[in-house]
Formats: sequence, C-alpha cells, structure tokens
Amino acid sequence: MKVFLNKYHHLHHPKAELDGGVFVPPYEKPSRVDMILRALEDAGFPTPIAAGKAEAALIEKVHSKDYLNFLKTAHSDWQAAGLQGEVMANIFPSRSTHLHRPPKDIVGRAGYYALAVETSITETTWTAALGSAATAIDAANAVIAGERATFALCRPPGHHATADQFGGYCFLNNAALAAEAFLDNGAKRVAILDVDFHHGNGTQSIFYARDDVFFTSLHGHPEEEFPYYLG
Repeated sequence: MKVFLNKYHHLHHPKAELDGGVFVPPYEKPSRVDMILRALEDAGFPTPIAAGKAEAALIEKVHSKDYLNFLKTAHSDWQAAGLQGEVMANIFPSRSTHLHRPPKDIVGRAGYYALAVETSITETTWTAALGSAATAIDAANAVIAGERATFALCRPPGHHATADQFGGYCFLNNAALAAEAFLDNGAKRVAILDVDFHHGNGTQSIFYARDDVFFTSLHGHPEEEFPYYLG
C-alpha cells in the first residue's frame, strides 16, 4: 500500500495552546508524524511519497474563498496590526449576536473564522495546511489510478474544519477534499467513516445537505467531549 506524506507538516508548530486556563505545549505537534513514520517502517510499509501541490480549484469546492484568503493572510494581517505572537482567537460570535459577515479588524476576523481557541495560526501554517490537503488528494488520486488502498499521513489534521472555520487543530478538511477528488473523477457516491474520538463536525457540515457523500462518525458523546455542541 502506498503511503503519502505532507513534507511540510513541521511548518505548523505553534508555541502554545490554551488548556484549562493555562498555556501548555500544543498536544498536536510535529512529533506525532515522527511516531507514525517509525510505526509504519517497523510494520514494513514502503517509503512515503511526498505529496505534490493541491489544486486551488478543488480546494475552493470545499472551502469558501473568503475563508481561504483569511488563512493565507491571517498571520501577516496580525503583524500588520501591531500584534505579536501567533494568531489566536479570543472573541467569538455568540448566540446573542447576529453579525453574519466577517469584521474588518483581524482580531474580530480570527474569532469569526474560528471554532475554538486552542488552535493558533503561525507564519507558515498555511503552507503546512496546503501540504496536508495535497497529501489527501494525492492518495485519493492514486486509488483513482488503480491502487486498491492508500494511506495519507496528513498533518495538520482536517475533520473539524468546516467550509469556513478552523479549530480542533484543523484548517483544511482533508477527508472532504479527497471525497471531492473521487467525485470529480466519476464516482457517483463517496462514503467517509470517521473513527476519531471526537466528532467530525467539519466534514459533517460540509456534506450535510448533499446526497453524493455519505458521512458517519464514531465518537465520544458531545455532552462530554469536544466539539460539544453537535454530534
């Protein structure tokens, strides 16, 4: 089975995340890929194939253009506003607010496009996210070309990313992009089985009103686990 790897994954490496009221080293970090690579090597899997470049047209079928532009420019806009460190949302639209457009200020936009405060954006997060998307797409294309199965080692992950929000360490929805690649190449219907402990809210929301992708998720109860409000 061919293995595909995001060679740029290490470029997303935030310094800290907020957990339980304190800043801690991020739980989602480059060493996770290193552990998986060692396990794959020990199990006899072939050397991973470095992913190529993701097509913008395919990504725009899953994510809104305004959201993609935010991801591309968030860190530079943050710095241009005189803010230091990484982009970290600290204010969000609540149930009592009804603004359905992104604010102009970068602090407001960060919260508008965010699902959760633990996920920050660094100077090179966008490059890493594009590489992760390309990994999923290349793995899907290999199956389209005749491979029986492939393994895409995507980092940053993707299943919490909606069409226009990031969070849960996710920026671009890799599974959704792979599904679109199959559909673009003649598949009539695609099934996605999400076995992460946390509900794949992003993937569900992207395909919820569509009948060409079936999504099912096995996860902890939302009354007890992230993302809490659905699932």
